Amino acid sequence: MDIHEIYQSKLCSPAEAVQLVKSGDWVDYSQTMSFPAALDAALAARRDELRDVNVRSAISMYPVQVVEQDPEGTAFTYHLWHCSGRDRQYIDRGRAFFSPMLFRHCGRYYERGYAKVNVAMVTVAPMDRHGYFSFGLTNCAQQELIDAADYVIVEVNPNMPYIRGLEADAIHVSQVDRIVENDTPLSYASPVQISEIDRKIAGNIFPYLEDGITLQLGIGGMPNALGSLIAESDLRDLGMHTELMSDGYLTLYQAGKITNTKKELNRGKGVFGICNGSRALYDFLDQNIAILSAPMRYINDPAVIRQFSKFVSINGCIAIDLYGQVCSETAGLRQISGTGGQLDFVTGAFESEHGKAFLATASTYTDKNGELHSNILPHFTRGDVITTPRAQAPYLVTEYGVANLSGRTTWERAEAIINIAHPDFREELIRAAETQKIWRRSSLR
Repeated sequence: MDIHEIYQSKLCSPAEAVQLVKSGDWVDYSQTMSFPAALDAALAARRDELRDVNVRSAISMYPVQVVEQDPEGTAFTYHLWHCSGRDRQYIDRGRAFFSPMLFRHCGRYYERGYAKVNVAMVTVAPMDRHGYFSFGLTNCAQQELIDAADYVIVEVNPNMPYIRGLEADAIHVSQVDRIVENDTPLSYASPVQISEIDRKIAGNIFPYLEDGITLQLGIGGMPNALGSLIAESDLRDLGMHTELMSDGYLTLYQAGKITNTKKELNRGKGVFGICNGSRALYDFLDQNIAILSAPMRYINDPAVIRQFSKFVSINGCIAIDLYGQVCSETAGLRQISGTGGQLDFVTGAFESEHGKAFLATASTYTDKNGELHSNILPHFTRGDVITTPRAQAPYLVTEYGVANLSGRTTWERAEAIINIAHPDFREELIRAAETQKIWRRSSLR
């Protein structure tokens, strides 16, 4: 049979395709934009006949029907490598559970059997004339999970961009067990609101940037604010090597700031692992020969990152303590996001000859009662998960400045961190540092 005959022989309805799932199975939706909306709905419709089916995903951008249609969790349990705002709500309701991981190791969890997969269900771009379905916006650990699966179902969506990759960027029609079609529009990230604090933090980081750097940006208001600053600046010949591509990069491409011509690896090509953004971003990526996707085992590998001579990593965090420990994934015991690639890039940027890693947060937050709290704490005690240990703490940033902790003693760290805390909390932080024996009498006095 030719590829079109093979395609037709495997084409079926979503309801027929999900009959491959049995009670007790592990089903994997991969991550972010690979989410198979039609297959998810069809699987949820089997809630009365299935029991103890575990579904794994990350950064859910759609309402997840195996959660929404099974509120008691009798048929399905949802598991997450990383959290979106929707996922946080599921975890808060006890309807989802978080799986800690380092992004660079995600594929190995599948390869080594730690992450079981009975049925893989992923959204792909339409088949090309050679019989391949592009993975589109999600490379990540897609190949590893498919290799680990007993069965593979692809949901073909014409709205998924066709994106070339360094490797592991597509699957051949001969390698899939079922094919379904769905033309539902892809989910787009909501426009990110940039606050005045975001602009101040971006302004504090900007002086550390220079021509020819290779840039990894996280997602949120601050990276977008920084992207706008760079777009309006005289900086030039920047490179992109990032786990997550967002609209901040689109701004830089449109301004001509990213050329990728000074990169030591993949010269002339911007490289990413997953993408989440606007329709304009997805249109920009479709068939764009200057952009490549790559697996996280490559993107996030410190041994790869260190080969860029001027690598700059910029990510957000939630809270910092006076020892330089950084929490980026929980607020107390509440799961907010995940480790993701933060520690991968902190490690890799330090190994880069002239590399720098920045972790940024607003100095304060206001609770629902209107009370102001510091995001810089004397020490972590509320159950906060430490994402970046103090021994690897890089440049820490708030709207009040930048603290470089590399090589600093405990009292030097405490002094530098208090200097970037909100002024209203500095005296009590000094008193705490004194009690914790990490304060010199001459410090800031």
